[in-house]
Amino acid sequence: MFDYAVVAVLGGIVGLGELASRYRDAPERALSRSAAAWSYCAINALASVAALHLLAVFNVTFGQTNATALRWLRILAAGVSAMALFRTSLFTVRIGNQDVGIGPVAFLQVILDAVDRAVDRRRARGRAAEVQALMAGLSFDKALIALPAYCLALMQNLSREDQTKLAESLVTLKNTDAPETVKLRILAVHLLNALGPTALEAAIKSLGDELRTSPAPKPGTPPQP
Repeated sequence: MFDYAVVAVLGGIVGLGELASRYRDAPERALSRSAAAWSYCAINALASVAALHLLAVFNVTFGQTNATALRWLRILAAGVSAMALFRTSLFTVRIGNQDVGIGPVAFLQVILDAVDRAVDRRRARGRAAEVQALMAGLSFDKALIALPAYCLALMQNLSREDQTKLAESLVTLKNTDAPETVKLRILAVHLLNALGPTALEAAIKSLGDELRTSPAPKPGTPPQP
């Protein structure tokens, strides 16, 4: 039972890591209290347990004769590599203009799509409120010029590919025919996707009045008539 418990934990961690990589802006928020996300981790764990059982049934030794080494080799192989099986296609069928894999990969894609939709719907509500609060009182023209450049300067490990995608998104946004309040929030969404909420909030606080439509009044200053 110990072997199956270890393998289940490894499989769950692999699933957790994959989902975290898909929601990079705030993976802890995407995964917390999400039944769909944790169901996917559970599927990974069950697949790993099944793989370990099959390795034992078919006496797969990987050429290893030492019993202890073989035991841990099977645990690692089943725990880390089981879901690779679900990404294989027995054959490919072309439907319209799209190649569709037939085999375990089709099952995995259905699960992933369901997880994506469930997590996205839940995250969209929180992100909308977060964006509205972060960008309140800011000028779109000022933010578009200063905020992305400042955020990129703060980040040390943002890949060149992510920087290019962000730059292309901002060019498209600038030329979009939409109210500036809407474009301001879309700008925040692009920056959230690339940098995450913590870095974006820190950048906005640091720049302060440089981004505002009008400077914030100093404490104790009477309101203007």
